[in-house]
Amino acid sequence: MPIYLYTAIFCWLAFRNKFYTTAYLIGIIAYAGYALYKVFDANGLIDWATKHDAENIAETMKAAKPWIEESREFFGLVILIVVLLINYFYAKYKMKKAAV
Repeated sequence: MPIYLYTAIFCWLAFRNKFYTTAYLIGIIAYAGYALYKVFDANGLIDWATKHDAENIAETMKAAKPWIEESREFFGLVILIVVLLINYFYAKYKMKKAAV
């Protein structure tokens, strides 16, 4: 939950026109590292795609199969990375526009 809260706080701050590009980059790097771990984990993304034929991860929301839960976490991290990238580039755009 703290992983999602970190991004949510910075989205809320961006909504209020307060931008923290260094914090975005820290989050992106941390999430990318964790996502990479989720790819190669014993029950991670590769395991889900190869051994379990990319089984439907949205069929049920029960965490009965570890490869499904790990894959969901990977895709959640990808979403967080995309959101922080959007915040980062929007902040850069706003800073550049303000400097003109």
